[in-house]
Amino acid sequence: MSAPVSVVVHGDTATLVAAAAARFVTTVTDLQSSGAVPHVVLTGGTTGIGMLEELRRSPARAAVDWSRLHVWFGDERHLPDGDPERNETKARAALLDHVDVDPAHLHGVAPAGSPHGGTPEEAAAAYAEELRRHRRPGDRLEVPRFDVAVLGMGPDGHVASLFPEHPGLHATGTVTGVRGAPKPPPERVSLTFAALRAATEVWFPVAGEDKAAVAAMALGGAGERQVPAAGAYGSRRTLWLLDRAAASRLPGGLARPASP
Repeated sequence: MSAPVSVVVHGDTATLVAAAAARFVTTVTDLQSSGAVPHVVLTGGTTGIGMLEELRRSPARAAVDWSRLHVWFGDERHLPDGDPERNETKARAALLDHVDVDPAHLHGVAPAGSPHGGTPEEAAAAYAEELRRHRRPGDRLEVPRFDVAVLGMGPDGHVASLFPEHPGLHATGTVTGVRGAPKPPPERVSLTFAALRAATEVWFPVAGEDKAAVAAMALGGAGERQVPAAGAYGSRRTLWLLDRAAASRLPGGLARPASP
């Protein structure tokens, strides 16, 4: 991995979530001030949704021109539209239904039972085509160059819906249908490693002692088959935002504390 990896440790989960939300506002507004229409990837993980809820509550959200922002999802549960377990449903409730995102810029995965979502594979193919259609000039891959991908990590080290030792780890292309996931529901749709690595920056907001061992493994050189989160990184930077509990097993000197 050639791009720099940074690890920032916050005192507790609430501080981590607030800091991630503030960082999101700063990053997006900086891009928009240069005339860009940023592309971001969101996650349905607990800490990632917490960041969106913090954005909804924060007056700083007004600094973002939400109509000039493309929103994508790192993965999705293959469930009917509006199901409370879908990542899009969670993100809408947390933030997206409370800001002026252009509906044409909110790129959800086709739900189960929809014309393009009969199977996880059909939904994956439709999402891959949606990504392809939104490539920007100079993009080398079959996806737009994501400016920021906010990703979660499970206690088993999974990222998006790429699970340890699961066939999905070897998927080619940009989006894959997942069957037999070890975490319910078993049917899902996920960006592949190739698509996740199209991000300029990848952020991992990770909280809790149950993530400490696997965070140490991911940052300590574990392979992506064992810890899939180790295989998701940005082309310019990978940023791990941890609370003290999640950072408790990191080797000394790897992390820096957040600025007061």
